[in-house]
Amino acid sequence: MFHNLGDITALFDGLFYPTYRTRLVRGGDEPLYLPAGGDVAWHRVIFAHGYYASALHEISHWCIAGERRRQLEDYGYWYLPDGRNVEQQQAFEAAEIAPQALESLFAAACGRHFTVSVDNLSDIEVDRNAFAAKVAKRAEAFELQGLPQRAEAFRTALAAFYRQRQSLQAAIALGRSSLDVKAATTY
Repeated sequence: MFHNLGDITALFDGLFYPTYRTRLVRGGDEPLYLPAGGDVAWHRVIFAHGYYASALHEISHWCIAGERRRQLEDYGYWYLPDGRNVEQQQAFEAAEIAPQALESLFAAACGRHFTVSVDNLSDIEVDRNAFAAKVAKRAEAFELQGLPQRAEAFRTALAAFYRQRQSLQAAIALGRSSLDVKAATTY
Protein backbone atom coordinates (compact mmCIF):
# COMPACT_ATOMS: atom_id res chain seq x y z
CA MET A 1 0.00 0.00 0.00
CA PHE A 2 1.38 3.40 -0.96
CA HIS A 3 1.33 6.09 1.71
CA ASN A 4 1.67 9.52 0.17
CA LEU A 5 2.32 12.60 2.31
CA GLY A 6 0.03 14.61 0.04
CA ASP A 7 -2.83 12.25 0.85
CA ILE A 8 -2.44 12.41 4.62
CA THR A 9 -2.09 16.19 4.44
CA ALA A 10 -5.23 16.45 2.30
CA LEU A 11 -7.14 14.20 4.72
CA PHE A 12 -6.04 16.16 7.79
CA ASP A 13 -6.54 19.60 6.24
CA GLY A 14 -9.86 18.61 4.68
CA LEU A 15 -11.15 17.38 8.00
CA PHE A 16 -9.81 19.99 10.38
CA TYR A 17 -9.04 23.22 8.58
CA PRO A 18 -12.69 24.27 8.10
CA THR A 19 -13.61 23.82 11.78
CA TYR A 20 -10.33 24.09 13.68
CA ARG A 21 -8.25 26.29 11.32
CA THR A 22 -5.45 23.73 11.59
CA ARG A 23 -3.15 22.39 8.88
CA LEU A 24 -0.62 19.59 8.70
CA VAL A 25 2.80 20.90 7.61
CA ARG A 26 5.96 19.07 6.57
CA GLY A 27 8.86 20.38 8.65
CA GLY A 28 12.56 19.94 9.25
CA ASP A 29 14.50 18.32 12.06
CA GLU A 30 12.01 18.59 14.91
CA PRO A 31 8.24 18.32 15.04
CA LEU A 32 6.38 21.27 16.51
CA TYR A 33 2.88 22.60 17.06
CA LEU A 34 2.41 26.31 16.43
CA PRO A 35 -0.84 28.10 17.15
CA ALA A 36 -2.05 30.78 14.76
CA GLY A 37 -0.45 34.15 15.24
CA GLY A 38 1.48 36.89 13.56
CA ASP A 39 1.24 36.55 9.79
CA VAL A 40 -0.20 33.02 9.93
CA ALA A 41 -3.97 32.74 10.38
CA TRP A 42 -4.07 28.99 11.02
CA HIS A 43 -2.60 26.55 13.51
CA ARG A 44 0.18 24.23 12.31
CA VAL A 45 0.89 20.62 13.20
CA ILE A 46 4.46 20.34 11.92
CA PHE A 47 5.91 16.87 11.44
CA ALA A 48 9.61 16.04 11.05
CA HIS A 49 11.54 15.37 7.84
CA GLY A 50 8.50 14.42 5.80
CA TYR A 51 8.18 11.10 7.62
CA TYR A 52 4.74 9.57 7.43
CA ALA A 53 5.07 8.07 10.94
CA SER A 54 6.02 11.49 12.31
CA ALA A 55 2.87 12.95 10.77
CA LEU A 56 0.71 10.27 12.43
CA HIS A 57 2.46 10.85 15.75
CA GLU A 58 2.08 14.63 15.70
CA ILE A 59 -1.56 14.31 14.66
CA SER A 60 -2.13 12.05 17.66
CA HIS A 61 -0.80 14.76 20.00
CA TRP A 62 -3.11 17.30 18.37
CA CYS A 63 -6.11 14.98 18.70
CA ILE A 64 -5.52 14.71 22.45
CA ALA A 65 -4.77 18.37 23.16
CA GLY A 66 -7.70 20.34 24.53
CA GLU A 67 -8.74 23.78 23.32
CA ARG A 68 -6.59 25.65 25.86
CA ARG A 69 -3.46 23.63 25.04
CA ARG A 70 -4.01 24.16 21.30
CA GLN A 71 -3.46 27.88 21.93
CA LEU A 72 0.09 27.22 23.22
CA GLU A 73 3.28 26.44 21.31
CA ASP A 74 3.86 22.69 21.48
CA TYR A 75 0.69 22.55 23.60
CA GLY A 76 2.67 24.03 26.50
CA TYR A 77 4.44 20.73 27.21
CA TRP A 78 8.10 20.27 28.03
CA TYR A 79 10.31 18.23 25.80
CA LEU A 80 13.82 17.09 26.54
CA PRO A 81 15.74 15.81 23.53
CA ASP A 82 17.64 12.55 23.26
CA GLY A 83 19.96 11.95 26.19
CA ARG A 84 17.40 11.93 29.02
CA ASN A 85 18.28 10.38 32.37
CA VAL A 86 16.17 7.60 33.93
CA GLU A 87 13.68 9.92 35.66
CA GLN A 88 13.31 12.12 32.59
CA GLN A 89 12.80 9.03 30.42
CA GLN A 90 10.08 7.74 32.74
CA ALA A 91 8.29 11.12 32.55
CA PHE A 92 8.63 11.10 28.76
CA GLU A 93 7.19 7.59 28.47
CA ALA A 94 4.29 8.41 30.81
CA ALA A 95 3.41 11.41 28.63
CA GLU A 96 3.76 9.38 25.42
CA ILE A 97 1.53 6.38 26.21
CA ALA A 98 -1.76 7.93 25.01
CA PRO A 99 -0.35 9.67 21.90
CA GLN A 100 1.48 6.55 20.80
CA ALA A 101 -1.64 4.46 21.45
CA LEU A 102 -3.58 6.74 19.10
CA GLU A 103 -0.74 6.65 16.61
CA SER A 104 -0.91 2.84 16.63
CA LEU A 105 -4.64 2.98 15.88
CA PHE A 106 -4.04 5.48 13.07
CA ALA A 107 -1.31 3.25 11.62
CA ALA A 108 -3.64 0.25 11.70
CA ALA A 109 -6.38 2.27 9.99
CA CYS A 110 -4.10 2.97 7.05
CA GLY A 111 -2.39 -0.41 6.94
CA ARG A 112 0.99 0.65 8.27
CA HIS A 113 3.20 -1.11 10.77
CA PHE A 114 3.57 0.69 14.10
CA THR A 115 6.61 0.60 16.36
CA VAL A 116 6.78 2.45 19.67
CA SER A 117 9.36 5.17 19.99
CA VAL A 118 11.30 5.58 23.22
CA ASP A 119 13.13 8.46 21.56
CA ASN A 120 16.30 8.10 23.63
CA LEU A 121 19.66 6.85 22.43
CA SER A 122 21.58 7.65 25.61
CA ASP A 123 23.38 5.11 27.75
CA ILE A 124 20.44 4.40 30.05
CA GLU A 125 18.62 1.11 29.71
CA VAL A 126 15.13 1.52 28.27
CA ASP A 127 12.61 -1.31 28.48
CA ARG A 128 11.03 -0.96 25.03
CA ASN A 129 8.87 -4.07 25.53
CA ALA A 130 7.34 -2.79 28.78
CA PHE A 131 6.60 0.55 27.14
CA ALA A 132 5.10 -1.17 24.09
CA ALA A 133 2.83 -3.19 26.40
CA LYS A 134 1.59 0.02 28.09
CA VAL A 135 0.92 1.61 24.69
CA ALA A 136 -0.98 -1.49 23.50
CA LYS A 137 -3.05 -1.56 26.71
CA ARG A 138 -3.96 2.13 26.25
CA ALA A 139 -4.92 1.49 22.62
CA GLU A 140 -7.25 -1.30 23.80
CA ALA A 141 -8.77 1.10 26.33
CA PHE A 142 -9.35 3.68 23.57
CA GLU A 143 -11.10 0.98 21.54
CA LEU A 144 -13.37 0.07 24.48
CA GLN A 145 -14.05 3.58 25.78
CA GLY A 146 -13.97 5.42 22.46
CA LEU A 147 -11.41 7.69 20.91
CA PRO A 148 -11.38 11.46 21.37
CA GLN A 149 -13.72 13.07 18.82
CA ARG A 150 -11.05 14.40 16.46
CA ALA A 151 -9.08 11.15 16.67
CA GLU A 152 -12.14 9.10 15.74
CA ALA A 153 -12.88 11.38 12.81
CA PHE A 154 -9.31 11.10 11.56
CA ARG A 155 -9.21 7.33 11.99
CA THR A 156 -12.52 7.07 10.11
CA ALA A 157 -11.08 9.09 7.22
CA LEU A 158 -7.85 7.06 7.16
CA ALA A 159 -9.72 3.75 7.08
CA ALA A 160 -12.10 4.98 4.38
CA PHE A 161 -9.24 6.13 2.17
CA TYR A 162 -6.67 3.38 2.73
CA ARG A 163 -8.75 0.34 3.64
CA GLN A 164 -12.00 0.96 1.78
CA ARG A 165 -10.29 2.71 -1.15
CA GLN A 166 -12.67 5.64 -1.14
CA SER A 167 -11.67 8.94 -2.72
CA LEU A 168 -10.09 11.68 -0.63
CA GLN A 169 -13.30 13.68 -0.82
CA ALA A 170 -15.44 10.71 0.29
CA ALA A 171 -13.04 9.85 3.14
CA ILE A 172 -13.04 13.46 4.34
CA ALA A 173 -16.85 13.54 4.19
CA LEU A 174 -17.03 10.37 6.30
CA GLY A 175 -14.62 11.85 8.84
CA ARG A 176 -16.61 15.08 8.95
CA SER A 177 -19.85 13.16 9.47
CA SER A 178 -18.18 11.52 12.48
CA LEU A 179 -17.34 14.99 13.81
CA ASP A 180 -20.88 16.21 13.12
CA VAL A 181 -22.56 13.22 14.79
CA LYS A 182 -20.48 13.51 17.94
CA ALA A 183 -20.92 17.27 18.07
CA ALA A 184 -24.68 16.87 17.71
CA THR A 185 -24.84 14.36 20.57
CA THR A 186 -22.76 16.60 22.84
CA TYR A 187 -25.46 19.28 23.13
